[in-house]
Amino acid sequence: MNIPDNRDSPCNRSRGIRPETEEKYRQAIELYRSTRLSCAEICRISKVTVSGFQRYLSLYHRHLLLARYDITCDKEEACHIKLSQLRGQLPATRAKYKDAIEACGSLDYIECNVSQIARRFGLNGTDLGRQLRTHYPGIIEWREKVRKRLGLNDNLPRGTRKMCKEQYAEAVKLLRADRYITVQEAAERCNVSYSGLEQHLIFYHKELVENRIKIRERAVRQQRKGKITGRGTLHAPTSETLTKYAEALQLYRTTPMSARKIAKQTGVSVRGFYDYLQTWHKDLICKRKGIPYEEGKPVDWSSVRKYNPATAAKYADAIARLKADGKTTAEVAAEFGLHPECFRQYLKEHEPELHASLSMVKTDKGGVMSHHSMGKYAEALQLYSTTTESIKSLARRFGFNDCAFGQFIRRHFPELHEQHKELVRQMKEAD
Repeated sequence: MNIPDNRDSPCNRSRGIRPETEEKYRQAIELYRSTRLSCAEICRISKVTVSGFQRYLSLYHRHLLLARYDITCDKEEACHIKLSQLRGQLPATRAKYKDAIEACGSLDYIECNVSQIARRFGLNGTDLGRQLRTHYPGIIEWREKVRKRLGLNDNLPRGTRKMCKEQYAEAVKLLRADRYITVQEAAERCNVSYSGLEQHLIFYHKELVENRIKIRERAVRQQRKGKITGRGTLHAPTSETLTKYAEALQLYRTTPMSARKIAKQTGVSVRGFYDYLQTWHKDLICKRKGIPYEEGKPVDWSSVRKYNPATAAKYADAIARLKADGKTTAEVAAEFGLHPECFRQYLKEHEPELHASLSMVKTDKGGVMSHHSMGKYAEALQLYSTTTESIKSLARRFGFNDCAFGQFIRRHFPELHEQHKELVRQMKEAD
């Protein structure tokens, strides 16, 4: 069977609405276009999920969504229009109370109170009063002044009732003092009704509500540890998360162990611990790697190669011996069971002064070589260039590492390597 090569054939995937998805939401879109029903009611009738329908609506029929907010545009323009968080009247609510609100602001109905006007338009008096206090407070003040001047005042008390003011005083004080606390948390802490406190704030403490909204708007997409977010909550790990990773974090902060070993030792998920460090303790990660860190700014992880503390601890004793005894890098590496080339690379990156002082000189070809290495490998190099004996055999005969010897030849004498290969080829042809 011939399998086509995807690299040579163009992608046949089309981006857009799938036919089955379009058919699934067809009835719901038609109801949304032709009625003023809410999304929840439409989804109940069409038997689709609310979240799925709202996602489909915002992606492929955004112009219908904007039309409900009195924004008329075509499909192309709708893609570039964003809806901010709406805190005013919904279009359906505005249409429902439009005539009654206009009547409240007209002299033709000045003799009637709000409840009487609501009954004339088939509405509930309490609901109409709530709409006026929330969205049209100027109409209420105007009616009170005009009715008082015309002698139509009913002498009923207006404004905040003393009982309500005392009931919600502690919650309002709490909300003014702590910008991180939500209205629901304040209501629970003060043992008052959440919906009642919310209405009280909207009616009589508009400046507090507006200030809290502005604080959250400034915090949108600026998540910083210990700071407020766009939802009004504190951007910090939960107490359960802190308890779960407390021991692992302590080990990460005070020991050179890797995150993987710490996770296994403390019995937490390796992936979860990595995510926890990246989210809440990126400063500790950067400190381990020696990378500059500043809150709120991206970190350049690819700037230079960094070693973790466990690697530094691995080479610490060897570096101390190298500084004290004056031995060669290869001898110290062999003593401590290290790979000589890895040890040299670490010295070059993290101990540049020590690396430069180890009798390293430049060769005629611009490379760097140690006097000790040349003296150590001189006889073996002579045999390698004139015989067909392998690198491994020569290293075994003279008692040094075959990998280090092979890398030394390829790095400093590549022509000898080619010469040796030619000798081996000639020998095979002669045989």
